[in-house]
Amino acid sequence: MQQSLRLIVVRHGETAWNVDTRIQGHLDVPLNTRGLWQADRLAGALADEPVDAIYSSNLIRARQTAEAIGRVSGVPVQVEAGLRERGFGIFEGQTFEQIHSQWPEQASRWRRRDPVFAPEGGESLEAVRDRVLAATQTIVKRHVNDQQVVLVAHGGVMDVLYRAATGQALQAPRTWELGNAAINRLLSTEAGLTLVGWSDTRHLDETEPLDETTA
Repeated sequence: MQQSLRLIVVRHGETAWNVDTRIQGHLDVPLNTRGLWQADRLAGALADEPVDAIYSSNLIRARQTAEAIGRVSGVPVQVEAGLRERGFGIFEGQTFEQIHSQWPEQASRWRRRDPVFAPEGGESLEAVRDRVLAATQTIVKRHVNDQQVVLVAHGGVMDVLYRAATGQALQAPRTWELGNAAINRLLSTEAGLTLVGWSDTRHLDETEPLDETTA
């Protein structure tokens, strides 16, 4: 019998910098009031589901989201630094408009999804993909058949996992949502990741989650 592991993968709740379209990267920006509400709604949506483990990026916005799930499920949060957001180097702390104004050539390569381009001091898409998939595989190996594991991370991480599950190239334009606190479901087997469901926001029906448009 082929071993399988069910994964619920979630982008953190909203932050003030999401609202400002300001690049966070590895900077530690906490959830705003709406993001904390989203995290609580997310936790409630998963309350009746079996959760065997919760893993979170080491950045506070992901940890706050994961801890909300942990409080409801009674499962402790384990920190996995390999699930942190893409490092954006000199772009971090800047708005999209500021990036295009200050570094137009680098901004163009970023927007074209050049897989080998890394902002000065940051990571390339290829580097992020390799890091995220290695971390995910490490987590998968810790669990037995048919368990369900929650991964709480970032837009860039969600993008990597979606592409891995659907065979999308790194440079392919994105046509899928990466909303804050949306529920995304994958299945991990010996053959790799498979998409089960994506961008379920029914628990957030009172608000429209911001989409990560640059992951």
